[in-house]
Formats: sequence, structure tokens, C-alpha cells
Amino acid sequence: MARYQVILAYDGSRFAGFQRQRRASQAPTVQGLLEEALRKLGWQGEKILYAGRTDRGVHAQGQVVAFDLEWKHAPQALQAALNAYLPNEVAVQAVKECLPTFHPRYQAIGRRYRYRLFCSETRQPLLERYAWRVWPVVEIEAMQNAAQLILGVHDFAAFGSPLSARGSTLRQVQSAAWRPWQEDGVMSAWQFDIQANAFLYHMVRRLVAAMVAIGQGRLTLEQFQGALQGETSVLKAELAPPQGLTLMEVLY
Repeated sequence: MARYQVILAYDGSRFAGFQRQRRASQAPTVQGLLEEALRKLGWQGEKILYAGRTDRGVHAQGQVVAFDLEWKHAPQALQAALNAYLPNEVAVQAVKECLPTFHPRYQAIGRRYRYRLFCSETRQPLLERYAWRVWPVVEIEAMQNAAQLILGVHDFAAFGSPLSARGSTLRQVQSAAWRPWQEDGVMSAWQFDIQANAFLYHMVRRLVAAMVAIGQGRLTLEQFQGALQGETSVLKAELAPPQGLTLMEVLY
């Protein structure tokens, strides 16, 4: 018996999030599909370990999971076997043996997310599966200024909630920046990369929604900064749509 660490990528469009639901749902979950594939390989566990749950419609390039399995072949063979049982929207990117004490969530020291958006008055069906279409056009310099205010340790209570009632809302953001995203036929497309020691529930999507409001002149930098200082009443409960968000990497 050995513990394996797996890097997982998935298109979250048709899934009810990563985490297996307590109640039966018409939409599958990534966790449920992976556990089903593992059982076909003789896995006897109750549930896999994972770095974090992603919401319905959110994607991942670098989700990390771990499980114990009696496997007599190389890790590469395990990767191929799992991918043979997983749907096209889910793929194991890498497999390796790890310490039996490894936990992908509790031992993580950072996570990196990416959010993509583009400005267009007209629907763009080939882009909107993985990005948020916004209009009117945003002023990216103002959004970049807002991103710089996020850096460091702040109380992000205005932008999300902890996973437990007693959890802290303090988080340390290590990097945050908007960059051009090149896409044919789109004049104004941007991606927001953010890395922090941990994230609150909905934190990235609320931050993006607030920065878009700044870029469109509906929110000021002063109001945004006030929210980072605990003035939760200045923000509306706006939430950027899920399809623009991807979990890129978990750091250890």
C-alpha cells in the first residue's frame, strides 16, 4: 500500500463542482468521477484527499489529490489507467508516490488562480466557455492599481467567507496582477493572476467583480481599499461568473 499524489486538470463546465455532494445531483462531480475510476482499479478507500474544492463551472489545471492504493506497477501506468476510466473533461497530468503523511490541503503553502475576461458588446460563443464577457470596456490601469492594493496581509471578509464558522478571514496575497491575454478577434482581453497562502470561499471571483466595477467606473479605489480595511458595507455582493476561473497550481 502506498500513497500517491496526483495533479489533475479538468473542464468544470458540466460538473457540480469538485467536491462530491451529500445529496445525489443530476450533474456529476470531479471527486465522484475520480473515486469511481479508482474503485475500478481496486481502491478500497472512503474518500480521496484534495487541495481544495472548486465551485460549479470552475476549471483546474493543477488540482492536487492524494489517495492510498495497492498498486504493483509504475506511477505512469497508474496515470494511464485512471485516464482510461475518466471522461474527456478530466485528465490526470502526473502521478508520483509521496509520504504516507502527505495531505494536499493542509500541507499547501500557496495556491495560484487565474481569471480571464474580455470586453465585447456582442456575444462570443467560442470564448465564453472559459472567460467572462464584460461591457462596457474596462480601464485596465485602474484595475491594476486595485490589484496592487491586494498585496500583503488583509482581512478579506468583504470578499469571501471561511470554510468554517470559526475560520479566520485573514489571508496573505503574495502576487496579484492583470496581464494582456491574446485572443484572435478580441481587442481587449485580460487575465488576472493571483497567488496567496490560502483563499476564502468565492474570494477570487468577488475580487475580480470588484475590480471590474472599478474598471467601469462603478466603484472607486478608495471604496475598494475601505473594503480591505473591513468596511464591508461599501461593496455590493457581486460575483464574477465561474467559467473565467481556473485553479492553476498548488504550492508545497
